[in-house]
Amino acid sequence: MKLADKTCTEFIEVLASKAAVPGGGGAAALTGAIGMALGSMVCNLTIGKKKFAEYEEKLNGILENCGKLQNELLKMIDADAECFLPLSKAYGMPKDTDEQKKLKDETLEKCLKEACQVPVSIVKLCFDCIKLHEDLVDNCSALAISDVGVGVQCLRAAIISAQLNVIININSIKDTEYVEKVKKETEPLVQDGIKISDEVYEKVVKALSK
Repeated sequence: MKLADKTCTEFIEVLASKAAVPGGGGAAALTGAIGMALGSMVCNLTIGKKKFAEYEEKLNGILENCGKLQNELLKMIDADAECFLPLSKAYGMPKDTDEQKKLKDETLEKCLKEACQVPVSIVKLCFDCIKLHEDLVDNCSALAISDVGVGVQCLRAAIISAQLNVIININSIKDTEYVEKVKKETEPLVQDGIKISDEVYEKVVKALSK
């Protein structure tokens, strides 16, 4: 059974265990998917209301993108697990001889790069999700605006969590050119994602304080 197909209870139980997967990457992906699902819910609660008729076309577009991103994040749960298992095996390879050490180093470098790509994808997906919440916060029902706040906070946590999984991988990668490429791909998105999330959250708090 795929990790994403487990019940909430089953997933939490295996996450809490000493099993190699799921780990932080899978948790980040799930948290992001939950955040995006809340965005979808807000769209569904707002679409069809006369007060927001002028935003209906925009909201339908947001809703469509929400569904796509939510599904992509759910796929990342199992993708992260699939990439981590070869890496965990590589760490256990023998290094008694120079030949074994060379093979282990080469295998680790390959597996680390593969393992790194999933959290990089999660960072990118979460940033896109955060941008959708930025669009949503000014165009949704006041009755559901708190859910925009919850959703964007989930995504804020998810993008930071995914970046931690990027960092732990690149810290062991010797290919400096690859490391710099990954940093340039992810660090600006994380910084901007946090900034936008905080701005959206402040808008939500302000709306709830009226």
